[in-house]
Amino acid sequence: MQERLQKLIAQAGLASRRRAEELIARGLVQVNGETVTELGAKADLERDTITVQGKKLPSPRRLYLLINKPRGYVTTVRDPQGRPTVLDLVGTRERVFPVGRLDLDSEGLVILTNDGRLAYLLTHPRFQVEKVYEAWVHGKPRPEDLAALLSGVLLEDGPARVQAVEVLGTWTGGSRLAVTMVEGRKREVRRLLAAVGFPVERLIRRRLGPLPLGRLPAGRFRPLTAGEVAALYHAAEGEGAKGKGRASDGPTGRTRSHHLRRKHCGGHSGGDKGASY
Repeated sequence: MQERLQKLIAQAGLASRRRAEELIARGLVQVNGETVTELGAKADLERDTITVQGKKLPSPRRLYLLINKPRGYVTTVRDPQGRPTVLDLVGTRERVFPVGRLDLDSEGLVILTNDGRLAYLLTHPRFQVEKVYEAWVHGKPRPEDLAALLSGVLLEDGPARVQAVEVLGTWTGGSRLAVTMVEGRKREVRRLLAAVGFPVERLIRRRLGPLPLGRLPAGRFRPLTAGEVAALYHAAEGEGAKGKGRASDGPTGRTRSHHLRRKHCGGHSGGDKGASY
C-alpha cells in the first residue's frame, strides 16, 4: 500500500514527520535510486527501496492478531467519544489497526494488523471474502423472508443482500440465524434483518474467509499463524476468492433448518443440521 514518504520515514523512527519533510525538500531521500523532492510523493515500503541520507528504511515487521471483541468496544484505533477500543484489549506497542468494522454492540472475530494490503483484500467487496455471523433475532423467519434477504433489500444507503442465510434454531418469539455477507457496510447485517421484520438482539462474527473465531474467549487475542495468513490471502487472491473456504466452528442447530444461498436461492434443506462456519 502506498503512503506518503514523510509518514513512512516517521513510522520507521528515522525522523519526525516535520523533519522528514525537510529531508525530502533538501533532496536527501531516494526511492528506488531516484531522488524525490516532492512532499506529496508516495511509496510502498514492501515494494520500493527507500533511503534517507543513504540509510535504507527497513521493511516493517508484519503483525497479525485475532481478537474476540466483546460488546462495548469500538472497532477503531481511537474514539473521539472516549469509548474503549479493540486496541485497548491488546496493549501492543506496535502500530496496528482493525480490519473492517464491527459495531459497538456486536461481538466476535476482528483482525488487527499493520498489513494494509491484506486489510484491503479482506474488506473490498470485489474480492468476495465471506463474513459469517451468528444472529439472535426477534421473530421466526419464513422461507420467503430468507429468500427476500437473498434477493435484496433497499436500505437507506442503497440495495443490500446476504450471500447465504440459515435458520439454526427457534424458540418462542425468537430465532438464531447464520448470515453470510461479502460486504461490510455500517451495521449492515442488523439493518438487513430489521428491514425484513427481524430486529437483532445479539450478533457475533464467527468467521472471516477461511478463518474461524474458534474457542477464543471474549476479550482475548492470539497471533495468527503463517498458514492462517496465507489462507486469508488465498481467500481473496486465489481460487477461494468466491468464499469457498469453510471451517467447522459454528454452533449446531437441533431444530429443522432452512438454508438458502444466492447461487440456488430456491433451495431448501431440512433435517437436523447446523451451519458450517
